[in-house]
Amino acid sequence: MTDTDENPVPPHAVIVGAIPDQPPRVLKEAARYATLFQAPLVVAHVDVTRFVTYEDPDGYVHSAPIDIDLAIGEAQLAAVQDAAASALEGSGVEWTVTQLVGDPALALKHLAERSQARLIVVGTRRRGFGESIREFFTGSVAARLAHRQSRPILVVPLGEPVGDDEDPWPTP
Repeated sequence: MTDTDENPVPPHAVIVGAIPDQPPRVLKEAARYATLFQAPLVVAHVDVTRFVTYEDPDGYVHSAPIDIDLAIGEAQLAAVQDAAASALEGSGVEWTVTQLVGDPALALKHLAERSQARLIVVGTRRRGFGESIREFFTGSVAARLAHRQSRPILVVPLGEPVGDDEDPWPTP
């Protein structure tokens, strides 16, 4: 499902930022907190290949593609929907999927404000040199969220834990 006028964002939801090929642990942790809060779960995918051009007074967001290939965003949304269906099957949590556009931290922040979210859940970045470079230029979504809004944030670690004396950004 996507966020439309027929399917508005549920109030007081737990919001989880989801990307394709993300470990299911992030979705499962978000579902666990949604259950604890007795809140609906909104699985939010942010299409970074599009940007917001303007927003109508009624909240409808107009966007434009950075790249002409619109199929990329559609394929990513489909992958997130499939992963959510698999990870949340049998959880008993009421959940929806919505696609946002633009900067992930700002898009999640605005969604949380619209929902008056109880919690925002995101995963840590993947380990590796390429992800370190990406984070250097774009910043950590979790850190940017923490500095831009007042809602609680749960950051779910991905992959194997890094030891105290181990380099968290190993060179390839």
